Amino acid sequence: MTTLEDAEMNTCGPELPAMFDGMKLAAVATVLYIIVRCLNLKSTASPPEVVYQETPLSRYLFKTCPMLTKEYIPPLLWGKSGHLQTALYGKMGRVNTPKPCGVRKFLPMQDGATASFDLFEARADHSTGDDITMVICPGIGNHSEKNYIRTFVDYSQRQGYRCAVLNHLGALPDMELTSPRMFTYGCTWEYAAMVGYIKRALPETLLVVVGFSLGGNIVCKFLGENRSNQDRVACCVTVCQGYSALRAQETFLQWDQCRRLYNFVLADNMKKLILNHRSTLLGLNSSNIGDADLGRLYAATSLMQIDDSIMRKFHGYSSLKEYYEKESCVHHLHKVTVPLLLVNSSDDPLIHQSLLDIPRTLAEKMPNVIFALTQHGGHLGFFEGAVLFPQPLTWMDKVIVEYTNAICHWEKNLPACQRSSNRDSNACPQSTGETLSG
Repeated sequence: MTTLEDAEMNTCGPELPAMFDGMKLAAVATVLYIIVRCLNLKSTASPPEVVYQETPLSRYLFKTCPMLTKEYIPPLLWGKSGHLQTALYGKMGRVNTPKPCGVRKFLPMQDGATASFDLFEARADHSTGDDITMVICPGIGNHSEKNYIRTFVDYSQRQGYRCAVLNHLGALPDMELTSPRMFTYGCTWEYAAMVGYIKRALPETLLVVVGFSLGGNIVCKFLGENRSNQDRVACCVTVCQGYSALRAQETFLQWDQCRRLYNFVLADNMKKLILNHRSTLLGLNSSNIGDADLGRLYAATSLMQIDDSIMRKFHGYSSLKEYYEKESCVHHLHKVTVPLLLVNSSDDPLIHQSLLDIPRTLAEKMPNVIFALTQHGGHLGFFEGAVLFPQPLTWMDKVIVEYTNAICHWEKNLPACQRSSNRDSNACPQSTGETLSG
């Protein structure tokens, strides 16, 4: 005889597994949705957005630099995430990093500091037949031994370029400071010393200026500080710089795009660099750094706190605002007259979208400037590839060399009188602003 309880059990029994199956499907769907959103898988590949003015030089560049108008295709499964591109730029895709052989040069500075850079000779003839040297400024706390720098140098050498790479003051782990000062956001002294050495030692060489991230700020500031700094410079390329530290200050404390987390990580790395040299920074009589400053450094959780307690004092700035205002290249960019390519990525988690108005406006007003904005690439990532594994060379590596090659050939074909005159004469005075968008 069937009881009421048995009937209820028979009725509810089959429904429980079905309910659990539904919950599992919902959980899987939720996870897949999060993955698709986080990895930005629905986004399509597109060419960079290019802002420029119509000039003979820009028309020539778009014919000879197809990468500026072709689709940039990142690895399908993870390359559309700016966070993964940023996190993996120094690791994945550069596992078998080349090790170019160079000679380390040491340059004594007037304040007692010792600047250093590595010089790598070209491994082939340049396609123009000319002697050309890339003078490279790496990102924050970086040097010639970083993977992305080694990869770019090796590729440039094989394309016929000599490369000089600045080692930021205090960045090399085996090189002690000789004065109570490290590199800062916009100090151009060490870079100027390297460029000056190259000009003296190689009087026939043509210079190509390249800056990555913080290095982009330094090289643009250097070129704009003094018109003579642009002598013998064929062109300048910067990648993933922020243009104005003062404007970036507030955005770097926001949680949008996890910038606050990146700020913390960068601050922790910067803190370690400074503490590695604390004996020198504290020990010399001319030091502006005291025990109280180091105490604030230990407690710092952001770059702004480190800049306020330590970095601004290397050059005697009275406030953080003054430090950021004086050290940013935004006040010098309009004085750069050589061909200038500014590259950024829309999904760079370190650079807020509002900062990109600076290069966009500049390219709309100045005929020598091209601003290229990719949809993907992160911060110094720009990996290319099919599904999972990226190519050893990035879009960033290739586009810098392609643009530079084009400029060098343009320079080669100019009449001698134009080569020795202001380089902005390459452009037409009746220029009109243009924007290319994929």
